[in-house]
Amino acid sequence: MRSAVVWFIVCVPFWVIGIKKIQSVSKGSVREKMTLALAGAFIFILSALKIPSVTGSSSHPTGVGLSAILYGPFVTSILGTIVLIFQAGLLAHGGFTTLGANTFSMAIAGPIVSYLIYKGLAKKNRTLAIFLAAAVGDLATYVVTSFQLALAYPSADGGVMASFIRFGMVFAVTQVPLAIIEGLLTNVIMNILDKYNAKEVEA
Repeated sequence: MRSAVVWFIVCVPFWVIGIKKIQSVSKGSVREKMTLALAGAFIFILSALKIPSVTGSSSHPTGVGLSAILYGPFVTSILGTIVLIFQAGLLAHGGFTTLGANTFSMAIAGPIVSYLIYKGLAKKNRTLAIFLAAAVGDLATYVVTSFQLALAYPSADGGVMASFIRFGMVFAVTQVPLAIIEGLLTNVIMNILDKYNAKEVEA
């Protein structure tokens, strides 16, 4: 219970800034609002695709790379949190007690990685930047999740680090191919937005 509270508190600053930024975006044109809604829907649809992994666990794409590219990590923290709340309540995916931890890994850590990768590579090769932002951001989510689980369930014979490696290996079996698919799909969506919603994407 203590760890749940800690992760929740860590998320609060991102939520506060994210709400202010999302309010600014929502005051824009209808097209801007539609693009924001698309980013949220993309997260919801992809992250709802649970795929069984080894040892009874499950993996799924995150979809946060698109929002991180378009709006940055703070807005994405709000969209991701909303999605996680809906999934916990409607799909029994995740849970309310783990909302803070899930939010930090999927809606904060992953988007930060995606945003930094895109900003660092976009001027050199935008297509590659989009792919890596989405794919590596997805993987970053599960690296953080593995660390969170390792802290909660340290191995008796190797401590947190041994547990971290074991959880990471479990997730990697399904998450690496999922991350590649997410990177390709995010590029497809960005190409569509560039074609039909170029001004909003540029903004």
